Order: sequence, then structure tokens, then C-alpha cells
Amino acid sequence: MTLNSHRTAPRLSIFFQLDPFNPTIGGIQTCIKYVLKYAPPEFRIQLIGITQAQASVGQWQTAELHGREFDFLPLLHVADDNIRGLIPTTLKYAIALRKYLQRQPIESEFYQFHRIEPTVFTRGLSGTKLLYIHNDIYQEIKGGNRGGILWKRFPWAYFALEKKLVSQFDRILSCNSQSAALYREQYPDIANRVSYLPNTFDSELFYAFTPAQKQAAKEQLAAKLNLPAQTQFVLFAGRLHPQKQPALLIQALAQLNRPNAHLLIVGKGELESEVRSEIDRLGLRSQVTLLGSMPQHELADLYRTCDLFVLTSAYEGLARGSLEALACGTPVVTTRAGETPNFLAPDSGLVCDESTPTAIAQHWKTVLDNPQDFPAAACLRVVQPYEASHVIHTLYGGLLEAWQQRADTNSTDSDKPLVLQESG
Repeated sequence: MTLNSHRTAPRLSIFFQLDPFNPTIGGIQTCIKYVLKYAPPEFRIQLIGITQAQASVGQWQTAELHGREFDFLPLLHVADDNIRGLIPTTLKYAIALRKYLQRQPIESEFYQFHRIEPTVFTRGLSGTKLLYIHNDIYQEIKGGNRGGILWKRFPWAYFALEKKLVSQFDRILSCNSQSAALYREQYPDIANRVSYLPNTFDSELFYAFTPAQKQAAKEQLAAKLNLPAQTQFVLFAGRLHPQKQPALLIQALAQLNRPNAHLLIVGKGELESEVRSEIDRLGLRSQVTLLGSMPQHELADLYRTCDLFVLTSAYEGLARGSLEALACGTPVVTTRAGETPNFLAPDSGLVCDESTPTAIAQHWKTVLDNPQDFPAAACLRVVQPYEASHVIHTLYGGLLEAWQQRADTNSTDSDKPLVLQESG
């Protein structure tokens, strides 16, 4: 008879300015939610985030998302994280983390970061550290006025900070293959720690309609918006942020010059007033609907219903919206930004090399005029490798297995199973 000693579950601490009860639209937020949903259940997850409930700041609490219970520590009160203030939330979050760590440590076997700034104060934490890179950071920093982050004004300062901090990470995971290659080149001493990890979609939520279901949904949506039944719907989902160049969406719609085309914009951000002004300037109020933020299940229905999903980004990592749209059987037209152009097949969408309203509108027109050339089956085929349950379980399953092997190797004789022998 053998008695096995109990092994404590490894803790995974996730650091990001996320309010799990009031999430904003964003690829990082979705990434974290998928980790909560699909990481092996052996992990005990701790989320160190933000909150709209000011009274709970600094207090650990038990939370649940996607049926998974986790520990939640809000460090900062943020009323609306869709709108940037004078001081970026990332900086305020990093300062709040420093203050908390001065009072007491956050102990964990694994630490997961989605911004480099907070890691200034976490070098003393002992455990396996993961850094996710969600954009092509070099293009983002060096992109002049196209960028939407404070570091673009002081690129030398960002790169000096990054150089000082990257050596603390055991794994650096980038959803952009070019960015991953640049990290290896920039930091050859840790090149073996850098790898490409694609963004993902949740197949339980994002799936395609049948042709009959899609047609019925389009007619229902048109009726809801008081539009003709033959309306062609073009969808954008993402933050109204300089990275996404949302005004370019409106200008492309004007160049499309198609009265039966209607642009749906899902998301909020600091450029919302600029977008509204551009709509008015171009006389397109009857052809654009701003829907604000919406729950993922409602967004999934829009992906399934619309004729086309569009991106006009200046830079990207791997735009999660393109994955979600393709998983719903809807073709994509994107600017040449991020990873999407690298895997988009000719029968699942188009890549526009010129970021001009005229060129973008021509690509929209090609897809809208020839839906038979962009079938749902082709969209589903190209997106299959990015299914969240597989990608995340593979990554975190590997981390868990390595941790268990280390724990077994480092165990002392007293930790070994106790063997009880029968008396003779």
C-alpha cells in the first residue's frame, strides 16, 4: 500500500489592468479571459487588476469567470478604462503595484505580464516569469504620429527600459512573428527564451451560421436598424484608438460609394468624437451605426451575420477580431499590419498594401461583389490552428509538466511516497 504526499497546486499570477466584472474590448483582455477558461485546472490563478468599485481596492477577493474560480486583487480604481486620461492607466497601475509590493509580496510559482512597465517592480519576485508581447512593439514605438502610446515620444527611453528588464523573463511570447524575430536579434543572450505564440479564438463562442441562418440574421438586423433587406453589412470591432485608424474606415466607406452598404462599429475609445465628426463631414450618418461596447456573445452574432470584417490598423500583433470573424465564416479585408496578412488565404480575405481610402474601398468592393469567392468553409479552414483550447492548453500544460518534473527532482527523501510493508 502506498500513500502519496499531497502536492500544492501551482499558482499563476496574472498582472494587467483588467476588471473581470466590467471588461473592456481589447486583445489582452480576451487573452487573459481565455487563460482563465482553458489553462489546466491544476493552476490556482491570481489576477492582479483594476476595478470600478473603489471600496474594494487593495482587497483580495474570490471571483469567477467562465465557471472558473480565481483570486482577484484590484490595485486601482478606474471608472472607464476605454478612455485614456492624461496619465496612462499602465503607469498608474505600475505605481499602484509598487505600493502594494512595498507592504507585502505576491507569492506565486508563475507570473504572467502583458506590459513591461509594471515589471520594473517585480524583479525580486521568485518564480517563472512570462511576458506577452501583443503588438509589433518596434513598429508601434517608431511609428511616429501613427502610434497611440506615450512611449512614441521617447523611444530611446523605452528601449533602455526594455533592455534593463527583459533578462528577468523565462519566456517571452509574441503574437507577431516579426516582433519575435526582432527580439531574438536585439537580445541574443536570451534568444532561446523568445517564441511566437499566436492569438486565439474560442470555438465555443465563435462559429459560423448556415447560409440560411446567415440570410435570416441579416434580414433581422436590417429590420432592427430600419434598413433595406438587401443591405450589405461591413463590421469593425476594436478600440477607437490611433492604432486602429478608425477615421480611415469612414473615409473608405465614402470612397466605396455604395448606398446599400452599412458600416457597423463596435467599440469605444478616445477617437469616438473624431469618428463622429468624420461621419458628419462626409454625410454618412445613414450608413454608419456606432454600437459602443457589447458582450462577446452579441459580437459573435454580428460576426456571423455581416458580409465582411475590416481592419485599417497602422500596426498590430495578431488582430484577434480577424480570427473571430474568420471563425464565424466571415471574410476579412485588412491593411498590411500585424500577423493577419501572413496567414490570410486568397479565398478568406484580402490584404490592402496601400493604406488609402480608395485602395481599401476597392478591396471591400471586391469581396462584397463576389461572396462566392470567399466561402465560409475557406475562412474556417484558415483559422483552425488558432483555436484557444488547443493553443492555451498546450502552452500551460507544458509549463505545468515542467514544474511537476522540477518538483519531483527537487523533492527530499521525506517527500517521497511512504511505503507501508505488511508484517511477516
